[in-house]
Amino acid sequence: MLRLSKLTDYGMVVITALARSPQALRNAADLADEAHIGAPTVSKLLNRLGRAGLVESERGAHGGYRLARAASKIDMAEVIAAIEGPIGLTECTVHNGRCGIQASCRLRDNWQVINRAVHGALADISLAQMAGPIENLQLRPDTRPRTSSTKTFN
Repeated sequence: MLRLSKLTDYGMVVITALARSPQALRNAADLADEAHIGAPTVSKLLNRLGRAGLVESERGAHGGYRLARAASKIDMAEVIAAIEGPIGLTECTVHNGRCGIQASCRLRDNWQVINRAVHGALADISLAQMAGPIENLQLRPDTRPRTSSTKTFN
């Protein structure tokens, strides 16, 4: 099963909350209350998102966090990578040479193609789309011709 961690799921909740009020400075405690996520977890997420350049902070009594750039200029691949690290379906798609069977494996190139497709799909979705209603979430149409062996999943 391919699944993002709970921390990444929570990170999406936090960063979309920031995207919904892009000009406002939001403190970690308020974000934690809104998201129903523990304050230490929200702080950890904001630190990771900040190190990746996705959020910025202002210190002081009226300080807080906001997006570092417009939500339309941040994509889901960036957010996931900020929290999880490099996006890779298999070890060899991220780290060359770490797999014990890499020299004899004939799947590495195929996994890299699939990994690029997944990364591309995530990069095609902006934070603005993710933060908005489902109608805003538009994926690129699949223009590949369908064959009898091509399966679709709904």
